[in-house]
Amino acid sequence: MLALAGGVAGVRPAPGQRLAATEVGAGATVVAARRWFSGGEIGVARRPGGQGRFALSAAGGSYDGAAGVRLAASAQFVLEPGARKGASLYGGFGIAFAGATSQHGAGYLTALLGLESAPGRTAGWYAELGFAGGVRLAAGRRWRRLPSS
Repeated sequence: MLALAGGVAGVRPAPGQRLAATEVGAGATVVAARRWFSGGEIGVARRPGGQGRFALSAAGGSYDGAAGVRLAASAQFVLEPGARKGASLYGGFGIAFAGATSQHGAGYLTALLGLESAPGRTAGWYAELGFAGGVRLAAGRRWRRLPSS
């Protein structure tokens, strides 16, 4: 609704914020909950332009001592998507699933807040704090394919 109102009012993002990008990332994640999860995580994301990003991630590791997996999808808002130096905040909401060979899986609604370095450059680090059936911490590196200028 807010986006529609902004479009009607003629509000447009700055040219640096219209940056479309495809991203891949790798890192580590830990979820502190009734059942702990820790492991390596890979992800892909698409920023179609503007400040939105759609992300998918998969993590494999230990889920309460057994082999486990965590899958997640989120829609995110990047505060400064065209920043070529410094760090930018982002936040989002989504869904996640966690399961293991010895445990029944469970689905969760998720919320996250993150910080990433220079989202307008081809690579940078990220760190996230999230809530999805527990408290989630993740950190790693993202590589971006940006349009050539």
